[in-house]
Amino acid sequence: MAQAWRCTGLRWSAGGPVLVWDGGRSSALSWGKRVAFGVGEGGVRTCVGARRYPCPVRAAVPGRSTGARCEECARLDRAHSVAADTIADDPRPYRVYLAWFGPGMVKVGITAAERGPARLLEQGAVCFSWLGTGPLMAARRTEELLRAALGVPDRIPYAEKRAVRAALPASAEERAAGIGELHARAVALAGWPDSLVRAPYQPVDHMGVFGLDRLPPAALAVTELVAGGSVNGELVAAAGPDLHLATGGGVVVLDTRLVTGWELVRAGSGELTVPTRQCVRPRSTQDELF
Repeated sequence: MAQAWRCTGLRWSAGGPVLVWDGGRSSALSWGKRVAFGVGEGGVRTCVGARRYPCPVRAAVPGRSTGARCEECARLDRAHSVAADTIADDPRPYRVYLAWFGPGMVKVGITAAERGPARLLEQGAVCFSWLGTGPLMAARRTEELLRAALGVPDRIPYAEKRAVRAALPASAEERAAGIGELHARAVALAGWPDSLVRAPYQPVDHMGVFGLDRLPPAALAVTELVAGGSVNGELVAAAGPDLHLATGGGVVVLDTRLVTGWELVRAGSGELTVPTRQCVRPRSTQDELF
């Protein structure tokens, strides 16, 4: 019987994207690497637990869930989430940032300063700049101020991020322009908490880090894994949780959050046999100009 492994997700290291497995094993990914695995016949996707603790009942979870958690574990995980605004006494410094994903796609967010740019890599931000650093609640108030004053969201759907990745501006200057003006407007606003120190505009570009500078348009996106299904393709780019795989039918995007919770086995030279859908065209403020 083939040995099975449970993937716990995609992480970004200094050297690039890494798939992490139960037990601490990891698989570094590089452009051109073959990504091939299958789900055993009769396999069931089970809850990944919360806060590094396994699900006590190993509950079954839907194949299309990107969280891969049962209701109880999802509640527990969210109860300890900074993003859910449920923690007010975290003593660590936090950074506020502007992130650009494509034309008309800018968001504001916060991340622990000690994490550096990891949060931006995990979200698939093509370009970003820090706005300021300070205590958690000051960072949170600044985030809310900017959302209201500048009209920028704190979330952008992954489907929209994926759809524009093969048609981004060619130069780093053009990409940075998407946040440069907003940064200037943001730091000029009144009402910033005194404890949050503004940061100068210093755009960081991830186009090359993600491999998007040579990416052909994606034709399909995997919607879920299924028992007996397989994934097989050559890695051509990775951004956030997404792997862009070249297959016989074109480039297919695999959201690795759909992989967690499954027991996977090695696959040979088989085809892509999991459900997919066509990649959607994103809404864009630029559409209104033409």
